[in-house]
Amino acid sequence: MHVVVNAAQSVDGKLATRRREQLRISGPEDFDRVDRVRAAADAILVGVGTVLADDPHLTLDEEDRRVERLRNGRPGDPARVVVDSTGRTSTDARILDDAATTYLLVSATIDRERREALADAGAEVIVAGEERVDVAAGLDALADRGVDRLMVEGGGEVIFSCFEAGVVDELHVYVGSVVIGGRDAPTLADGTGFTEAFPDLTLGDVERLDDGVVLSYEVDDVEGS
Repeated sequence: MHVVVNAAQSVDGKLATRRREQLRISGPEDFDRVDRVRAAADAILVGVGTVLADDPHLTLDEEDRRVERLRNGRPGDPARVVVDSTGRTSTDARILDDAATTYLLVSATIDRERREALADAGAEVIVAGEERVDVAAGLDALADRGVDRLMVEGGGEVIFSCFEAGVVDELHVYVGSVVIGGRDAPTLADGTGFTEAFPDLTLGDVERLDDGVVLSYEVDDVEGS
């Protein structure tokens, strides 16, 4: 599976404010770029924190791209994936409608009743991990369901988990012309953080869009691992 991480951050590396409020960091040119990346993916992955905070739909914006996917024998919209260890996704979340297939990656800690409620709401529930989601195992399960190209949209905890699992192939970061600040504001890669071995990135391209830049990296390995 080829995994592409995409995110938008402030100059000081923040994804949102310390209140976890969604901000408009990029503009229409970057929104169109993100829609192109989505259209190329088989599935789009986010963490449950993003679902709870933003209630995203994660479908394509441009109808022409949806039509082109259908012409190529693919679903009109990519599948949607939520990393949700304890099953906190609301049963009326927009991501559970019938616009596209939705997979919930959960741990074995959630009970059968909750799994059934999420399944009845429209999710295909996949158990991957004992106490928390094992990202690598979850991606293996998605690969078994035909997902060859995965786009990861965040938030920071999920992005870190993907880097920690060593599954990331590309990283695209839009850096907007704004300073957010705050030691408790979410960053591109939260979680416990790396201390001795670090992801090894190679800068492949820099593109100016709106009033910011997109930095595109290839991810080689974890340095020192």
